[in-house]
Amino acid sequence: MPLVAHTALPTFQRLHEEGEEILSPDRASHQSIRELHIGLLNIMPDAALEATERQFFRLVGACNQIAQFHVHPFTIAGLERSPQALAHIQQYYESFEQIRQDGLDALIISGANVTHDHLQEEDFWRPLTEVFEWATQNVTSVLCSCLATHAFIQHSYGVERTRLPAKRWGVFSHKVVDRQHPLVAEINTRFDVPHSRFNEVFQRDMETHGLKVLVASESAGVHLAVSPDGFRVVFFQGHPEYDDISLLKEYKREVLRYYNGERDDYPPYPEHYFDNEVQQLLAEYTEHVKEAKLGNCPLQAMPEQQIIEHLDITWRDSAKAVFNNWLGKVYQITNEDRRLPFMDGINPDNPLDL
Repeated sequence: MPLVAHTALPTFQRLHEEGEEILSPDRASHQSIRELHIGLLNIMPDAALEATERQFFRLVGACNQIAQFHVHPFTIAGLERSPQALAHIQQYYESFEQIRQDGLDALIISGANVTHDHLQEEDFWRPLTEVFEWATQNVTSVLCSCLATHAFIQHSYGVERTRLPAKRWGVFSHKVVDRQHPLVAEINTRFDVPHSRFNEVFQRDMETHGLKVLVASESAGVHLAVSPDGFRVVFFQGHPEYDDISLLKEYKREVLRYYNGERDDYPPYPEHYFDNEVQQLLAEYTEHVKEAKLGNCPLQAMPEQQIIEHLDITWRDSAKAVFNNWLGKVYQITNEDRRLPFMDGINPDNPLDL
């Protein structure tokens, strides 16, 4: 399903340079193929704003070539933004008002950083729940990532996430627990997924409220679940969209926070992510950081290029498979008018006829 560069968003050019197939609007207009319009509600902080675009655009663009994808990024109020990020958003993003007027076939909602103990205290809570309420009535299927999953479950089912004793951080093995569901059809029964979160909604709480758990880990909890109807809302607690360097970038930010006195303890390694050689490199770098902090000395750069050579990405194929299954089902049941969620004859309470 090739992406259509229907705007000048720089992400299209960046993906083209990486080898992704990107269609110009003129070329797309000469193909007899159906369009699908996918929203991306990007509520990630400034440092990850454009990276999040690329990550989700890649997963959408990697799906089977049965449709042309128009991806519509937008955001909401209540998020602190730098002037540079605001300029990017104003130039390339659509407003929620425009999204609501034009309609969507499917919607992806990214994770976000939070500053309060309870999500309902966040400035973006009200605007986010307005998107939830509109999408559940007007969009064929909504895919929530990490924080968006926690927020949607709290808003819709009254279940607040639980603070974990320590950050769930690393790459963890998961197993498909419901092999019959179409979202996990023809996918490996065991695969890795990155996680990066301080909080969790537990499997028992999901199942108590009728959510169907599809993929879970003994050590990292639920990764993939769906709403009681089987498809209208798809929940990720992990980050299948992550690049191979995403956790490295997070680790580097935590090291800088330690050096700058923003955290007291030196950050641990993300689990199951750095091999022995990288850990040896980082052990030496740790000593340098601690000495530099103690002596109030300049900090040398982390040896990122040496580290990147050792990083493996063990979750991309499974992530593509789930997205392919998801958008394939959207294609099969969505109305040709993107302002309407379903074609005639589809039961909203059981859209996949499970």
